[in-house]
Amino acid sequence: MDLCRGRPGRPSIADEVGALVLRLARENPRWGYQRIVGELAGLGVRVSATSVAKILREAGVPPAGARARLCWREFLRAHAQSMIACDFLTVETLWLGRLYVLFFIELGTRRVHLAGCTANPDGPWVTQQARQLAWSLSERVASIRFLIHDRDSKFSHAFDDVFRSEGVRIIRTPFRAPNANAFAERWVGTVRRDCLDWILIVNRRQLEHVLRVYIDHYNRHRPHRALDLKPPTPARRLRLVSSQPPGRVHRRDRLGGLIHEYAAAA
Repeated sequence: MDLCRGRPGRPSIADEVGALVLRLARENPRWGYQRIVGELAGLGVRVSATSVAKILREAGVPPAGARARLCWREFLRAHAQSMIACDFLTVETLWLGRLYVLFFIELGTRRVHLAGCTANPDGPWVTQQARQLAWSLSERVASIRFLIHDRDSKFSHAFDDVFRSEGVRIIRTPFRAPNANAFAERWVGTVRRDCLDWILIVNRRQLEHVLRVYIDHYNRHRPHRALDLKPPTPARRLRLVSSQPPGRVHRRDRLGGLIHEYAAAA
């Protein structure tokens, strides 16, 4: 029987076997060629290991050793509830100065913590901010196991040791790989688009006030697509939305009206 030909309008037997080989390889990343051959034999399909290797190679599917490795995205997805990331945000002031903002973001809940703002983020200052956050980790219901940050020299060994003392493992991202810390990078873009790009910052005190207001809005009110359009820590009980529009809606202006928050009247 010719495996390369089938009935008109139907895939050939070779195509069906190839599709089955690809399915087994993708659903079982630890299976090698011989393991796939054995599984197919149990299904009544006879194919050689050489043919399996050729099918996978032509489809761009790597060998079992490479397929079995946990990629970075899968690792983040599996451990998001126990991971926190940190990074620096730089802000230019009206007087051409530069301020550095250290923040942390919980990957599972997307909740943001403002550590502090300074014009001189030296090692002792950064380490002190780490201590203040580490003290609050023990109050969490779910413990933090991993901290992600880049290889900026401001994240010193003393900074890492603060978290290691709390049982947190440090994960340093590769050089020139901002996507490895994508959650923190995405928040930087969000706070700039929503807030900082629309305000002239004069000094550190003003910047801290603006960020605290915005982070409160971000954590307690702003909906997130990754959280089914809910905020990380809702400030009010969520109610079922009816098909009828609410009778009265109150608007709360924040940061001089730059941010609007809406709530149904009680």
